[in-house]
Amino acid sequence: MNLQPNKQDRIELDLTPLIDVVFLLLIFFMVSTTFDKESFIKVDLPEATTTDEPPEQDKDILDIVVDAEGRYYVNRLEVLNKKPETLKQAIIKAVQARRDLPVIITADANTTHQSVVIVMDVASQLGLTHMTFSAKKPVSED
Repeated sequence: MNLQPNKQDRIELDLTPLIDVVFLLLIFFMVSTTFDKESFIKVDLPEATTTDEPPEQDKDILDIVVDAEGRYYVNRLEVLNKKPETLKQAIIKAVQARRDLPVIITADANTTHQSVVIVMDVASQLGLTHMTFSAKKPVSED
């Protein structure tokens, strides 16, 4: 006669596969997430408006012009050559210690995309992150 009740085996839950799945999901989301650097360089695209009067020269802005041949002008002074290092030195001379100046980039319609990218890259290397592009509304033919 057996008077002891039937001993049932304890049910144990193995957490190892669950932890593996959680780590795999974590790795998947970390790898698939894109990290935007859009906040690194602030670019304001202005609305195109036509004005007959030239804009006033403001001492609190950095004006960089790129012409059709790819020559650079920093605050209306021509940079000696088209090398990024020379452009960097001209910008350093123009801004001195003020790194919070807004940069206005004016590029000719026929300039290369590379020339504009060089201006943006050099300005961002120097800590100038607030950039805007000047635009001109096309004249409508009546």
